[in-house]
Amino acid sequence: MPAQDDSIDATVVMRVSVRDLLPRDLPACTWSGSATHLRQVERELARAAAGEVDYLAFCTPVDLPVAIGGIDYQVSPGAGTLWQLAVLPALQSRGLGTLLVRAAERRIGHRGLRRAELAVEENNPRARALYERLGYVAHGREPDAWDEERPDGSIRRHETMCVLMRKGL
Repeated sequence: MPAQDDSIDATVVMRVSVRDLLPRDLPACTWSGSATHLRQVERELARAAAGEVDYLAFCTPVDLPVAIGGIDYQVSPGAGTLWQLAVLPALQSRGLGTLLVRAAERRIGHRGLRRAELAVEENNPRARALYERLGYVAHGREPDAWDEERPDGSIRRHETMCVLMRKGL
């Protein structure tokens, strides 16, 4: 007797809301990076309390973050710099990245700033295509580096080249 195929194709629609990322959210954000990364995000949340950055979370109806990202207001005069943008891998290419960038741009605008900036790794063409689709234009390149935690817990320095992009708001 042939095996029965019990698979079902379905479209699931889920409401998400945007709010500030909170320290209590970090245990639910392990999908966004290693423990080292989450400690860095925790430090950035302290800067958010001081008004230097905003850190956003898109959450499901049960308040679980599925997309997060920061805006740093100290990097470039007159601009908000988007960074550490991440979407839960299972939900990528579903529009959450677009929503995250647009929410960040609104936050920048509410501060009276007229420009958004970001850097994207040259070896990340999907992200760059998203930013270009949203109106960001490349205006330079610069190296960047950060510490990454390996699965065995050791730390290595990740060095990369980034494309600098900006958009008038």
